[in-house]
Amino acid sequence: MSYCETAKGHPFHGPHHDREYGFPVDDDRVLLERLALEINQAGLSWLLVLKKRAALNAAFADFDPETVAAFGEADVARLLQDAGIIRNRRKIEAVIENARRLVAIRDAEGSFAAWLARHHPLAPDDWVKLLRGTFRFMGPEIVSEFLMSIGYLPGAHDPDCPVFAEIAVLNPPWMNSGK
Repeated sequence: MSYCETAKGHPFHGPHHDREYGFPVDDDRVLLERLALEINQAGLSWLLVLKKRAALNAAFADFDPETVAAFGEADVARLLQDAGIIRNRRKIEAVIENARRLVAIRDAEGSFAAWLARHHPLAPDDWVKLLRGTFRFMGPEIVSEFLMSIGYLPGAHDPDCPVFAEIAVLNPPWMNSGK
């Protein structure tokens, strides 16, 4: 069963599927959130991550890149005690370090979104190499889901899904990739 079928009418999957998943994103805060959500999902269910999303946003300052980049050891300790989030030290530290790297990219490129656009199009394996070499905790599945979620790789929606047509009008990067 596809995500389009699974999400229909579901209280958590439905809104994510209908309004976010696969839509092009150019806001660095949203990009950091999506990256963090995919990192937190590793080894867990997507439903669990969606249920913890509000708590993750609160714990990570709504994924404001500068604020998260400034987190230190006291913040890591605080996050490890927060029962509302996924309390995995490696994941927490990866989100913080990735915020620092995103800020550095933004300072050099203007935005993380501009950096992604500059590298587009790439084959999926090349995206994995690029993101794995740039960020922490980046396996093939995390990279693939992150890029699908922001419109850089196809596959977020079935072609007969009504949301597919909504996204197509927005001309996401994957539709222009030739890949």
